[in-house]
Amino acid sequence: MTTRSLKLNDLQMPQQVKKSTSKLQFGLRRLKPALYFIPFLILFYLFQLAPMLWVVINSFIYEGQWSLENYQEVLGSKFMLQGFSNSLWLSAWSSLLGLGIATLLVSSLRYVDSKVRNAVIAFTNMSSNFSGVPLAFAFIIILGFNGAFTLLLKKHGFIDDFNLYGKWGLLAIYVYFQIPLAVLLLYPAFDSLKHDWKEAAALLGASSYQYWLRIALPVLTPALLGTLIILIANAIGAYASVYALTGGSYNLVTIRIASLVSGDLFLEPNLAAAISVLLLALLAFITLINQWLVSRSYNANR
Repeated sequence: MTTRSLKLNDLQMPQQVKKSTSKLQFGLRRLKPALYFIPFLILFYLFQLAPMLWVVINSFIYEGQWSLENYQEVLGSKFMLQGFSNSLWLSAWSSLLGLGIATLLVSSLRYVDSKVRNAVIAFTNMSSNFSGVPLAFAFIIILGFNGAFTLLLKKHGFIDDFNLYGKWGLLAIYVYFQIPLAVLLLYPAFDSLKHDWKEAAALLGASSYQYWLRIALPVLTPALLGTLIILIANAIGAYASVYALTGGSYNLVTIRIASLVSGDLFLEPNLAAAISVLLLALLAFITLINQWLVSRSYNANR
């Protein structure tokens, strides 16, 4: 081998090393985000997938054998079906009422001073975290049998009797904690409405009612439907406030699941798992309906 060829090899080797080093660094840069994603995947598996898989698998186990007996027992029990009916009634009405009140509130916030708007949003954010036992205790003080507001309304003859521990009292609590969540979810969506649209519609002769019906609501439909689904899921999974208020005496799906898992007399986790799977299937069905409605909305067809 000549001296010239040795010199050429010496020049080419550093270039090859540089190329391989740059490829390695590029690969590490692409791998780095994936490494940051690993802790999230571990947490997602431990707290989401693993419990869900346990619930689904154990819902098909009855007395140590694979069976559909748990589902047959749930679907054949009027008491269990009543729990689903009560949960759906409370979830649907509280979500609709909460969504309606929140929509009016958020639409009016666009026309007030920024300081007032910020104060309302801050109060809404704080009240959205006020739930569970403190919320139930507050309602007992205000709207219980001897609550301050209840006695005041009875004194002036507005009501004869009000049972906070029945379905109407529970509906009041559900609507209370649904409104702040709906406001926080809808507030960014209303930014998509431009002030020029209302002025242009007025110049073309449209009334305020026609503007909201033909322009604003079609634009807001995906946000409204998505918020409604989240509110239904939030309400149907509520447990702490209802249990603190009624002590488990009112028949709801979450109360039944808790009593089967941590009851003093009967512990049937497999039956509770079957109820949970049916609840998941119900929420999945509602979500599919929401996705179908969103796909047919104004924004999807533009």
